[in-house]
Amino acid sequence: MTYCAAIRLKDGMVFASDTRTNAGVDHISTFRKLYRYGIEGERFMVLQTAGSLATSQAVFTKLQNAIDQRHENNLNSVLTLFDGAQMVGECMRSVTAHAQAVANDNSGTFTSSFLLGGQIKGQPPELYMIYPEGNCIKATKDTPFFQLGEIKYGKPILDRSVNYETDVEHAAQALMLSFDSTIRANLSVGMPVDFVIYQNDSLTLPKGRRIDEKDEYFDSICQKWSEALRHTLIELPQCPDSYWE
Repeated sequence: MTYCAAIRLKDGMVFASDTRTNAGVDHISTFRKLYRYGIEGERFMVLQTAGSLATSQAVFTKLQNAIDQRHENNLNSVLTLFDGAQMVGECMRSVTAHAQAVANDNSGTFTSSFLLGGQIKGQPPELYMIYPEGNCIKATKDTPFFQLGEIKYGKPILDRSVNYETDVEHAAQALMLSFDSTIRANLSVGMPVDFVIYQNDSLTLPKGRRIDEKDEYFDSICQKWSEALRHTLIELPQCPDSYWE
């Protein structure tokens, strides 16, 4: 399993994906699940995935080959980010259909989901969730973030702390804590975590950061978060006597 999330804010975007892939408790591997695309000064995109690793890697490879071989239609030539999301969906459907046909299996075990976010020059930043069926939805001001994979442990932190107006730094911190909570609660999600922050309208290609167990900043905010929770718990109002009857 995996956990990945992306946030679209008024001033920027934040993306994060873990790298753990497991086929049982005795077979754990590390694979990148976040890829960057773009042309400096013209466009920037991040593509993240959860689901079948074979399907995801095939989709990433096909999309990158289209760029390298300068196909007429590729992520560096699409006119809109929505067109890019459609391209990812169509590529995924093609890969999934081929795998199912070869295996003679329609169980759905070959499916993946994707998040595509970024900005094309002259257009607003956008974030899309692309379902295994190939269709997609767009993040809005009311729903500024999407998650894939093991979302249940990290979602409460984002729900309580992030909205469209949240500044980028605090949203990035909230996303880190979201990953810390998920990693602590679920063995199928683990370090390292690929992390990218994008400032709206910059049209740069940020390198991002790979956060591992030795990352001092990540460790420091997680420790302070734990300490703050313990302190707040102590200061909560006492339960009324009726609760103990």
